[in-house]
This record gives sequence, structure tokens and C-alpha cells, in this order.
Amino acid sequence: MPEDRKAAAKVAPLRKTRPCPECGKPSNREHYPFCSNRCREVDLSRWLTGSYAIPVADDETKADYPDEEN
Repeated sequence: MPEDRKAAAKVAPLRKTRPCPECGKPSNREHYPFCSNRCREVDLSRWLTGSYAIPVADDETKADYPDEEN
């Protein structure tokens, strides 16, 4: 087998399966980390509708330095 064909024959290792963040079933390689396209789209929908949000402090100076007083 020529050297260039050996390099092409190498396959990248698969990611370990893990529970789907939506339903808990084992993840699928095509939809990782989700088990299916349905679960992937449910998660995307939650992001787009604002169900998931990063909390923001009203006073940003207090959020950056919680131990110090102003």
C-alpha cells in the first residue's frame, strides 16, 4: 500500500456518546451532542425564542466586583 493511501485510510476517532441534552437518549454522530434532528431543533428554538438567557446584573460594577464596596 503506497504511503499516501495509508494516510488517507486513517479515520479520526469518534466522540464518546453522551446523553442528549433534551431527552437523555445516547447522542448520534450526525447530530452530536443531540440524538436526533428533532432534539437539535427543539434546542435551537429555545435559543431563538429567548427561553435560554444569560443573566445580566442591573448594576454592572457590582457584578464585576462582588466582594468590593463602591
